[in-house]
Amino acid sequence: MKTFGLIGYPLSHSWSDSYFSEKFRKEKIPGAGYKLFPISSLENFRKWVSESPGLCGLNVTIPYKEEIIPHLDRLHGAAEDIRAVNTIKISREGGEIFLEGYNTDVYGFEKSLEIHSVPTTAKALILGTGGASKAVGWVLNKNECPYFLVSRNPTRKNEISYSGVTEKVIREYPLIINTTPLGMAPETESYPPLPYHFLNTRNTLYDLVYNPPLTKFLDYGKKAGCKTVNGYTMLKLQAEKAWQVWNK
Repeated sequence: MKTFGLIGYPLSHSWSDSYFSEKFRKEKIPGAGYKLFPISSLENFRKWVSESPGLCGLNVTIPYKEEIIPHLDRLHGAAEDIRAVNTIKISREGGEIFLEGYNTDVYGFEKSLEIHSVPTTAKALILGTGGASKAVGWVLNKNECPYFLVSRNPTRKNEISYSGVTEKVIREYPLIINTTPLGMAPETESYPPLPYHFLNTRNTLYDLVYNPPLTKFLDYGKKAGCKTVNGYTMLKLQAEKAWQVWNK
């Protein structure tokens, strides 16, 4: 059997196994399975892959989208540009493995903006500075959308702190994108520390979190009359792109 899966830690929030299992069933794809691999360290990653002969491809989630890169043999496209990987293609020849890194988050995010009619003409705030934020920033740069990164510990020129998100900033940067895990199951009561009382109907809140569908972050937006989008469409789109990568 060809095995595909997701690495990250923890993985209790993930719907990827359900998504792919249902895909394999509906599309009558024989001899394929999808598993969750909650690994707490990448120390023996290549050895583990080498000793898993049926493993053909992996998705990568928090906290390994950047940490995985030294363990790979080659990066492609946006993954090379932004140094963040969420999809790995595994090839085998003569007992050796060859691991290629891709970023399908960029495709999923950009296409989801089109589907949900989210304009990239407005300035944006990206909450978080991890691997997912790099994919979002890459798409916004491509679409010439100015943005600030919002970080707990800002160190770069284009970063501001959460306390720096004032009423003026929210007015000037109406698109707010959460790339942090705050609000993700099972920690559903958490949310980014923003002055939500300054939100209004001109703001759009996009949450990469998809489980639960309505996070506290999005709920605050809804109550303020904002347009809100969760991460499920992006999840599906990036998953389908990953399937293409594994099978090309």
